[in-house]
Amino acid sequence: MSEVVYEETATMIAAGDLQSFVPFGREHCRNHPNAFNLQLRELQPASELWSSDGAAGLVGSLQEVSLQERERESWQLRKGCTGVKEDEFEEELYTAGNMAVWSQGSRTQASSVYKAFTVDSPVQQALWCNFAVPQNNNDAEEVEQMVCIVQSSCINVHTVTGKDFLSPLPFQVSNVWATKFGLLLERKNAANDTQPNPPGEPLPTVFSILHPLDEIAPIVCKPSGPFEGSRVQYVSDSNMKIVFTCCQPSIVVSYDTVQGTHTVWALRKVTHDERSMVLRCPTEPAGTPLGLMASGFLASHLRNASHLDSPGGSGGLGSAAGISSAFSSPLHYSALHSHPSRIMTSSPGVHSRVHSPSISNMAALSRAHSPGMAAPSFSGASRFNTSFHSPSPRGHHGLLPSLNSTANESMAMPAMEPIIPDLCVEQLWSEAVSAGCQREMSSQASKVFLTSDLCESHYLCFLVESHQHLRCVKFIESNDVTQLIFPSVTTIPAKDAAPLQNIDAMLVLEACGSLVIYTGITRVSKVHLPSPLSHSISLTNHLPYLSTPVETVSTPANAGSRHIHRLNEDAMPSPVSELKSLNIKQHEASFFEDFSFQQATPYILSLRDPVCNRVTLELSSGVMLRICIPEIATSELVKKCLQAIRFILPKEVAMKVLVKWYNIYNAPGGPSAHAEWSQFVTCFMTLMGYNTERLAWTRHLQFEVPLSPVIAAKKARPSDGGSDEDWDYLLASHYHRQINSQPVCGSVDPNNVPVAEKEDPFSADSPSSSSMKLESSAPLFPHIPALFGVLHLLYQELQLDELHRARASSLVCLLQQLARDLQLEEYVDLYWRDYPSLISCFTESCIIDQAVIGQMHRPSFLSSDPPCVFNWLSSCLRGEASPPFPYLPGICQRTKLLVLSYALYIIGDDNATSTNVWKYLLKLSAGQRSRVSEPNSRRQSSVKVRFSSESLAEQLVVWLTSQGFTLKDLESVPFGVALPIREAIYQCREQPSSDWPEEVCLLIGRQDLTKQAHKMTLAKSKASVGSGFSLVPPASSEADEEEDGMLDIIHEVTGLIWSQDLRIQEVRRLLQSSRPVRVSVVQQPEVSDHEYIEEKENKLLQLCQRTMALPVGRGLFTLFSYHPVPTEPLPVPKLNLTGRAPPRNAMVDLNSGNIDVPPNMTNWPSFHNGVAAGLKIAPASQVDSAWIAYNKPKSPELANEYAGFLMALGLNGHLTKLATLNIHDYLTKGHEMTSIGLLLGVSSAKLGIMDMSITRLLSIHIPALLPPTSTELDVPHNVQVAAVIGIGLVYQGTGHRHNAEVLLSEIGRPPGPEMEYCTDRESYSLAAGLALGMVCLGHGSNLIGMTDLNVPEQLYQYMVGGHRRAQAGASRERHKSPSYQIKEGDTINVDVTCPGATLALAMIYLKTNNRSIADWLKPPDTWFLLDFIKPEFLLLRTLARCIIMWDEILPNTEWVKSNIPQIMRGTFDPSEDINMDTMAQAQDYITAGACMALGLRFAGSANSDAFDCLYEFAKTFMKMMSFAGTAAMGYYNLQTCLSMILLAMSMVMAGSGNLKVLQLCRFFHKRTGGEMNYGFHMAHHMALGLLFLGGGRYTLSTSNSAIAALLCALYPHFPAHSTDNRYHLQALRHLAVLAAEPRLLVPVDVDSLKPCYALLEVTYKGTKWYNETTVELMAPTLLPELHLLKEVKVKGPRYWELSLNLSKETQHLKSILVRDGVLYVKLRAGQLPYKDDPQGWKSLLATAVSHRNSGVTAFKPEAISTFTSEPALISFAEFFCKTSEGLKSREDSLMLFSAMLYECVTQECPEMLPTYIAIEQAVGALRQGDFQQTFPLWQLRLVVELWDGRMLRGLANKHDTLLTSEFLPVMKNAVDVALDNWLKDHSSVVRSYMRGEVLSRDAQAIMLACFLVYRSIPCFRNTQAKLEGCNSFADLLLRSSQLGIPLRDLLRLVPILLSSASGPQSLLFPLQAFSS
Repeated sequence: MSEVVYEETATMIAAGDLQSFVPFGREHCRNHPNAFNLQLRELQPASELWSSDGAAGLVGSLQEVSLQERERESWQLRKGCTGVKEDEFEEELYTAGNMAVWSQGSRTQASSVYKAFTVDSPVQQALWCNFAVPQNNNDAEEVEQMVCIVQSSCINVHTVTGKDFLSPLPFQVSNVWATKFGLLLERKNAANDTQPNPPGEPLPTVFSILHPLDEIAPIVCKPSGPFEGSRVQYVSDSNMKIVFTCCQPSIVVSYDTVQGTHTVWALRKVTHDERSMVLRCPTEPAGTPLGLMASGFLASHLRNASHLDSPGGSGGLGSAAGISSAFSSPLHYSALHSHPSRIMTSSPGVHSRVHSPSISNMAALSRAHSPGMAAPSFSGASRFNTSFHSPSPRGHHGLLPSLNSTANESMAMPAMEPIIPDLCVEQLWSEAVSAGCQREMSSQASKVFLTSDLCESHYLCFLVESHQHLRCVKFIESNDVTQLIFPSVTTIPAKDAAPLQNIDAMLVLEACGSLVIYTGITRVSKVHLPSPLSHSISLTNHLPYLSTPVETVSTPANAGSRHIHRLNEDAMPSPVSELKSLNIKQHEASFFEDFSFQQATPYILSLRDPVCNRVTLELSSGVMLRICIPEIATSELVKKCLQAIRFILPKEVAMKVLVKWYNIYNAPGGPSAHAEWSQFVTCFMTLMGYNTERLAWTRHLQFEVPLSPVIAAKKARPSDGGSDEDWDYLLASHYHRQINSQPVCGSVDPNNVPVAEKEDPFSADSPSSSSMKLESSAPLFPHIPALFGVLHLLYQELQLDELHRARASSLVCLLQQLARDLQLEEYVDLYWRDYPSLISCFTESCIIDQAVIGQMHRPSFLSSDPPCVFNWLSSCLRGEASPPFPYLPGICQRTKLLVLSYALYIIGDDNATSTNVWKYLLKLSAGQRSRVSEPNSRRQSSVKVRFSSESLAEQLVVWLTSQGFTLKDLESVPFGVALPIREAIYQCREQPSSDWPEEVCLLIGRQDLTKQAHKMTLAKSKASVGSGFSLVPPASSEADEEEDGMLDIIHEVTGLIWSQDLRIQEVRRLLQSSRPVRVSVVQQPEVSDHEYIEEKENKLLQLCQRTMALPVGRGLFTLFSYHPVPTEPLPVPKLNLTGRAPPRNAMVDLNSGNIDVPPNMTNWPSFHNGVAAGLKIAPASQVDSAWIAYNKPKSPELANEYAGFLMALGLNGHLTKLATLNIHDYLTKGHEMTSIGLLLGVSSAKLGIMDMSITRLLSIHIPALLPPTSTELDVPHNVQVAAVIGIGLVYQGTGHRHNAEVLLSEIGRPPGPEMEYCTDRESYSLAAGLALGMVCLGHGSNLIGMTDLNVPEQLYQYMVGGHRRAQAGASRERHKSPSYQIKEGDTINVDVTCPGATLALAMIYLKTNNRSIADWLKPPDTWFLLDFIKPEFLLLRTLARCIIMWDEILPNTEWVKSNIPQIMRGTFDPSEDINMDTMAQAQDYITAGACMALGLRFAGSANSDAFDCLYEFAKTFMKMMSFAGTAAMGYYNLQTCLSMILLAMSMVMAGSGNLKVLQLCRFFHKRTGGEMNYGFHMAHHMALGLLFLGGGRYTLSTSNSAIAALLCALYPHFPAHSTDNRYHLQALRHLAVLAAEPRLLVPVDVDSLKPCYALLEVTYKGTKWYNETTVELMAPTLLPELHLLKEVKVKGPRYWELSLNLSKETQHLKSILVRDGVLYVKLRAGQLPYKDDPQGWKSLLATAVSHRNSGVTAFKPEAISTFTSEPALISFAEFFCKTSEGLKSREDSLMLFSAMLYECVTQECPEMLPTYIAIEQAVGALRQGDFQQTFPLWQLRLVVELWDGRMLRGLANKHDTLLTSEFLPVMKNAVDVALDNWLKDHSSVVRSYMRGEVLSRDAQAIMLACFLVYRSIPCFRNTQAKLEGCNSFADLLLRSSQLGIPLRDLLRLVPILLSSASGPQSLLFPLQAFSS
């Protein structure tokens, strides 16, 4: 034992009530339907069921059953942690059979089941564990709470959030432990302990799982000690058993079964070096075979279960030692391994065993022998061998195979990769090995726990049952977090122990059966148990001869109130204590032997399940009782005082005081709680050496208590027979002279009482004798000044908290007594000023001997000038410098907070809270603090404090939040002190920053921002589905509306955006494809019926061309508008191709066989229909793999729809959730559409991230990406096209060289022999071009590493034609033989390659403004050359050229026309042969191309110039179409150009729903006949979809990626009919979705949660085209692209202002827009929303403010509800501002209240109402003069000083201040008048105070105190001298600076100071002249 256990003299405390305890789970299991044992018990005799050895013959009794059952159940309890602090509860995890029950219950609520789990096999263990789940975006980890249920073959893990996992176990597990990082598993040892490990290296024994989905990995350890050095190795010692793990600090305690020692390890993540060291390849040659063997063996065992059942090891090997060799293997085990004799198996890293003789031989041997051979024994081993020879039973299954099987099996196995370890244990401390005989060896600890003592030392305790003692190892956390230092070990005799966490103590069950409380290693007292057990537990009845030593030997039990003084007896220990210990030693054994057989009454067997201060006692009778150990204090004040005492006193003294107090406070039958403070004062003062009986006020304290604590304490123990030696010992002590003289009752020997009285030197009849002395030998006597100092600071702290201020008055009694005795006059004066009526009652003082004054330590912080926090704040407000204010770290948090707040905000020191703290605060150094770091705050929040250019108010608010300060705290700050903070909050509320965290917004009271911030944090944790308000559309009335798939688009927001008309309904009508169309054909007289039917069907066929094209537009219209229900399939509207013919509504059907219908006509339309349905799903929805598969249709005809659905899921990002297995499934079906949808979908979902698995998937479908020798796969052509585009998407913008090379050659892929590559070549070439463009998107000429490919030149050649180049590399093989169908020769077929090459160039050089490339794309300038180019290619070239020269695009007609070559614009020479058709076509197509470029440049911007320009061209083309002369131009060409211009317009106006574009779309919707084919309809309805993109919530982006997507989707060649994919794959039309981005900002009223209108002010950054400009928009509105904006601001006056600054970062606004664009706004008071009051005429303020003077009277309290929705204010108006019968008399105060309320509401600071009322109350009380304390005047003074300071600065910033009204000057004046009147009448009182005379107790004294406080006049006792010589006003002014009185207040004192007796006249002069 390194430290002596300090024993408090045996006292006793009372425990709380006993309750019988039954685990709740047991009852639940009994009633659980799954309790199969019940059914079995009915079927079988009990014995068969329970006897494990199959001895069914014995009939088991029922008792046997219950015993067996009891053995299999187990439970554990813990403190409930749901994050709710208020109500603490207990959680229980109970396991029995196959069940685990998690229940919760508290004192107030009965237990209830939280979750119950039933598993397949018996539960071995169940435990709680927290797993850290790494978040994808950053390093932050989210901790998930889980329950782990361990079965023999697997672990079930269930999280609180509802996920569950199942981890299979590759080996038998003996134990599972929860740690900070995850689970630790201990592997069961296969063979018995008697058996040696096989000669291969032993396998690791301890493994970790960091997350249920992670692999199980072995743990490495880093031993300490000179022998092993710091070698890192696996934990592979089978003798190391884990006995305890802990999360905070993260440690593991293990026990070595051979050495019998315990070791403490630090558990941490493995470092990179350690990992590589462990996995390093073998170095020494000998090691190779075994190294590979071991690692392969382990890995294969962990990874595949086939070897699990290899048979167990063979029997004992005699003395042959299997010693492994010492090389390092890939799994790097320790060199020292198990030896059959087991004297000293190496436990990796248990400290080096230098004392073991054989260790060096062993090390030497192990290097000498090869692994397979048995080593000869050596001397060290042979001695013990005999004892270890019992052969083991065979047949253990486990990881260790038998000797021969190891070598054979594992050598045959291929070496697998080793498993990487995750965690490392590092040795911190190990027990010393006992050198004595074997019997002394400590056995394994049965219980290990952490505890701490009252002085915050931490101990790790483990209970060794065989020795019946508890070892307490002290540990200190060092600066390095992972390192703990273990300075000392102490042993306490104990049979059992349990920690009591929240009272810093532990409960110990001693051998004799009594319960004792220890704090750390200090014995506190015995626990007296209430009735059911008390007689039996003390054991006195049964063993009389033991009673004296065990119970009462050293208890001076019979002393009257002496137990207060008993503390210091360790100075002279009781002579009896040795006797006590002797006795226990003698009797221990015999007493237990006797007792265990008596069984007369139950005794305590063990303690279990400690939670907080509750613990369960298990009795020998099997009953369990729950007992509650009382806390150290219940009153807040006492707790705080104890904290302060503990802080300042040296550790030993503090410990004694606390133990002493604990015993007094909790004595059995002790006082009730209300007397706690009196008891504390008595105890505390007695310890300081006071005689509390002699002081009048402390004596009164005792009479308040029903019984003196002493007497009460004795009553509970009537049977004490004291012994004489105790008594003599007491009489000899030096306390007995001061013992109080109350008659003592109880079982005290009556003869002794008079002795006590006679010995008393003072007789009891002179209690107030003034010559009371302090006993200088009292334990706390030397520390009185220090204690006084800290309690004074505590008093100042209490003054700053309204909730604790009432307690300050109790504390002040104690303080004034100490201050008097220490002769600190100023302090007494300060207390008198605070509580004048209270302090003047006290007059007594005690004398401290001059001789012993030297023994007192006067701390430096106890200054003669008392620190007063109000004074400090006041001088701060007046702008005077003051010294730093002292504070106690961790105790005076409020002081620290407010002092620094004032320093920051009032003094304006930016660094007050960071670097300059010590200018303002003086931190007290502790008496005993070992830790320097101070607990930073009560609730540290997540706010990052960052100050830059922010105003002081902002800095203050952010800093307060970071300190955990909330509005609740602010309410408890006194009103005067809080005013500056409220003012700062008020300023911030006006101009908040948008990105403040939730806590800050809460503090400044902006609910709108709070809600916004809350949404942000929610979103970070998981994608939230709904937004704050519901976008649920109103239920539709007609049933048939359901099916058109556009139901979800109509909701409140669209109603706000387009409130004037029904355009949304109109769009819905135009786009619906699920109802039959109307076929109206008039039957001409000459037409036969049969022909008429054909005519109708032909008409229907034309209409169907339109119907089939609608879904593409519908998909864009309903984009991301629906959250699917995971339990229902997605509703897909039908594509209805029938018609109804009027007048009878007869059905018209295409399938009647009257006309020819193209085959497969509906394939692609139904694909588009599926896409449209899938695109409704919002990206934020919860969609998983199962749901996607669940939607798969049963009927094959719907397969195309499903294919479209898959593509849509890819476009909205959900397809990444589809399992690879399902993807494979879909592709192997070989359904062409499904493959197309899937490939495009997967690629879109993985846009631009070069995902390897997706690349492989796509490459299979592209012959060019497969190796040349691979088998020819028959991939349908369209699937190849989709795959090529997929490559472009997956590698978008990466500039990947190999793919670019392949795609470049694929643009010009020649047709092959047979029929390959011959049909639809154009679409393949185009796809390759688009893909190439995407891969190199925007790279321009900086294509890294591709210069040798000559990409631009090659593309130019593809564009204009020329000789084909030789094919490079891999593709040469493929194209050896030319095609037999198509003769191309060796020139490039431009018709095929031009579009792809043109667009590839455009995308590679997108926005680069590269003029040389752009010039390649100019239209030719001679007629001859023009004839050679298709007009369509001219469109593409113009488009390409314009988007390369991005910055030159201007939104006007001149620019568009400038693209037409000069020759077409000039006058024509008639002699030339000009083909007018060519010219007209060329001109139109070039115009269309330029318009298209204009549309892309201004996509989504709603730019009015661009729109007007495009609209002009649209009108021109419309006119041209209506001319008769369109034949020259060709209808088709005009229509194509017009469609492109329409698309360009809808791109510019995307999402805005512009009416003019809608009219155009509707016009084209109506045209169905003639040349209007499927493609044109598709174009027009896409334009309509883009115009209302996502129901107006989305618009288009102009990022490179978006432009690329739009080029793919809006390629200007539309299909001629529904099966046409020749020039462009139809599926690509949907890629337009990739260009959509949410930019709709919806203001939502935070009170009603309804969307509303709000005025926004949007500021654009300046660019080269325009300067910085600001526009006003009425939200909900689409914002411009964010990178163009500088700021978005919600403007007043209706709503609180809110600005989102985008110059810093756009992330905040982006995240708002992604989540439905919800921006919370808050209406200002008295304003109505725009919807109700568009012009703002109805506002209540408008009427009131115009007549400011009469405003207050005109204000009707009834009208309050229009101003504010706060219930508190409304009820205030209801009850305090209305005149009712009873309140007639108080008419004026009602007026005042109304005025206050009006002021608060109109100024928007309702939280000021309490302040106004408090000021009014204070002034009223002062007028009547009924004050008990001067606190309100302090507050008034602070308010006035703040006001004055603001006024001095001028009224410029008047809008910042809170108290702007006339209210304050009026109140101030009232105070001045009241005090001046008093002064006029009572100047004599002031004079006598200044002369230092003792004041009488009367109302004058109270008023005087008020006057002194309010006028800030210092204590005059010491200024008297300075004033001696003053006889004139001037003198006085000169000295005013020394006095420190403000001038204004000094003037009021002039007459008194100059002591002119001339009466009041002289007083009037200064008053009138200077009154302010």
